[in-house]
Amino acid sequence: MAVMWALSFVVPLLVAATIAALSLGAGEARTRARELVVQYAWLAVVPTGIVASLDDGALKTVDWMLFGTAIRLDEVGRPLVLLAVILYGIALAFVPRSISERPAGLNGFLLLCFTANVGVFVAANLVTFYLVFAAMSFLGYAIVVHDRTTSARRAGAVYLVMTVFGESAVLGAFLLIASEGVTDVLDVPAAVAASDARDVIVALLIIGFGVKAGTIPLHVWLPLAHPAAPSPASAVLSGVMLKAGIIGLLRFLPLGEGAAEPLWGGLLVTLALVGGLLAAVVGVLHDNPKVILAYSSIGQMGFITALIGAALLEPAIAPAAIAAAVVYSVAHGLIKGALFFSIQVWDLSRAPTWAVVVPQTVAALGLAGAPLTAGFIAKYVSKESLGDVALPGLPVVALADLLPWFAVGSTVLLARFAIAMSRRSRRRTAGKPISTTAWAVLALAAAAPVWWLATGFAPPLTVPGWFSPGPVVDQSWPFLLGIALALAAAALARRPRFRDARLLHPRGDIVPEGDVVVLLERATGGTMRGVIRASGVLGATRDALVERVRRGPSPMPTVSGVQARLGTWVVSGALAVAALAGALLFVVLAGGGG
Repeated sequence: MAVMWALSFVVPLLVAATIAALSLGAGEARTRARELVVQYAWLAVVPTGIVASLDDGALKTVDWMLFGTAIRLDEVGRPLVLLAVILYGIALAFVPRSISERPAGLNGFLLLCFTANVGVFVAANLVTFYLVFAAMSFLGYAIVVHDRTTSARRAGAVYLVMTVFGESAVLGAFLLIASEGVTDVLDVPAAVAASDARDVIVALLIIGFGVKAGTIPLHVWLPLAHPAAPSPASAVLSGVMLKAGIIGLLRFLPLGEGAAEPLWGGLLVTLALVGGLLAAVVGVLHDNPKVILAYSSIGQMGFITALIGAALLEPAIAPAAIAAAVVYSVAHGLIKGALFFSIQVWDLSRAPTWAVVVPQTVAALGLAGAPLTAGFIAKYVSKESLGDVALPGLPVVALADLLPWFAVGSTVLLARFAIAMSRRSRRRTAGKPISTTAWAVLALAAAAPVWWLATGFAPPLTVPGWFSPGPVVDQSWPFLLGIALALAAAALARRPRFRDARLLHPRGDIVPEGDVVVLLERATGGTMRGVIRASGVLGATRDALVERVRRGPSPMPTVSGVQARLGTWVVSGALAVAALAGALLFVVLAGGGG
């Protein structure tokens, strides 16, 4: 099995290397060979899917890979690996049929990202995890800036800064963990719980993996990267790469170990609730469908972060909360990937409009948590996993009663997404046709694998029946309330007073893409302009004083005269003798006093 895993890593790397080699030279034969390899690059992920399905979960080491790779596929990693196989496979198939000017380069980097992304899910020791996590993070920069537009370069710069910041925090946490003599991933939570530097390690882990997961306020790269990257790249960024941050929190935080963590658990829950609220409010103020989906991802990652925070607050629910986080991650990845793919299908597919709208609508309903969808199952098992966990300082407020409000925000965001897509014209390219079969199956049938996964975790999870009236009624009110709010907003926007005044978009988006980072850029720019202006004033003042001194008499003739007299050999020698005599006298008096 170790050899099979090695091959599953090597195959995508070899295909990426082949694409790079064929891109170096010119010639019709070389171009045709490169196009053929790019077209069928999606087959490179199949071996990983097969191995992940057959793996027995034992520890495996491959000494010749990455200075000694150690991998282990457990019940947390296996669903995420299969999620990566599905989304990267569809993305690799979509790229040759997109409008990208360099599909070979994009598919090559997607293959590299896939290898590193899978490595994050199966890494069994700290060294392996950090190497593949860092590789995935920095390779992600290439797919963000692939289109080389001004917005893509700006998004890439912000992404790179946040990546370095997050990687530094993760590395610091790993160094502290390794100093405890622990390197195996399975032993880390207990070691962190018992460490004297527990709070520092937990803080660094939350910062480092929070950047990757898009946790408020570390989310600033997300709404910039998604609209800048091509749609297939956005699908894997949101659907799979964000889960690298989630699995980092699940692997290394002391979940279910020792006493409760009210400080860090309360912080994660608070950030999750604030993020879910702000993401919905800010997201509806945008017109770009990919930006709207980016803010939706921020809110959905906040939902998963709330589960992790609850496990810190109440160690007894950790197994159920971890299982629910995995189920929700898979459901979100499948649905959000389908929605990002749907933008390219809408733009370029020659299929009838209804054949695009129906799967897209089903996927959107799933993300909102409508009954009989993947989101419905994920939200139900997540709510049931929390039990009676309450917010710190507010014992009467149960966290399980607050999570449904995420569904309200998601529904409003997706209604906004539907409006933005309805205003988007279809190009229906005459080039290579886009096969919508894989995408349609992903959008329409996502509920089946999510339900199968949830039943595999029961217990500790409680899985609803498909037609159980209690869960259906309980989970329907957030979705229905979101629809009502969206309809009310649409009716209000139709009134002439609001339509003519264009209150929502008087000068473009009220909150620009990147929200917080834009404010920081403006503040930094203002500060630099102030510093430059102050420097100019100081320089002018200095020049005026120098010119005045140069033209007028010396302002310090007395000092100059004294310096001239003290500079003679006789005076200097007398002063030196006097100083030496004073020092000897001090030593004698001090010795006599002792």
